[in-house]
Amino acid sequence: PMYFLLSNLSLVDICITSTIIPKMLLNIQTQSKAITYAGCITQMYFFLLFAGLDDFILTVMAYDRYVAICHPLHYMVIINPWLCGLLVLVSWIMSSLYSLLQSIMVLQLSFCEDLEIPHFFCEFNQMVQLACSDTFVENIVMYFGVGMLGGGPFVGILYSYSKIVSSIRAIPSAQGKYKAFST
Repeated sequence: PMYFLLSNLSLVDICITSTIIPKMLLNIQTQSKAITYAGCITQMYFFLLFAGLDDFILTVMAYDRYVAICHPLHYMVIINPWLCGLLVLVSWIMSSLYSLLQSIMVLQLSFCEDLEIPHFFCEFNQMVQLACSDTFVENIVMYFGVGMLGGGPFVGILYSYSKIVSSIRAIPSAQGKYKAFST
């Protein structure tokens, strides 16, 4: 299961890089520092998709390590290939829905002029600031989403590793602690 999760994490990291670097290289080549509205929405969707997915997969990996260290005899029963696939699938679905929500919210905004962002990277926050319409709802959803999709996995990872550390500290022998920490 760990190699399956690592391969998914590697894919997601490659995809995050692929959403930003091509536009940056094009801007360097053409000496232009702008991105179109459609390019911005597309880049924002894929960046949010893969950034959220990165957080979720890291959380699933922390859970995997928690089960491996705290419940080693039940590891193969708990973390089976079906559960691993399901956790990765749920991560993809949640990240896709979040990035779709954010992209649709930007599409609902109205802008005062023909929009061209003077950067190679487009953020949701930039788009909200450039809008002429009321952005109260967008700001609430943005901060709620950051809290849930950033804070939720962060708390899950911290909880998992705190349980791992407390479990390792309960091991009486120094050799057992060393083996558990190396895992």
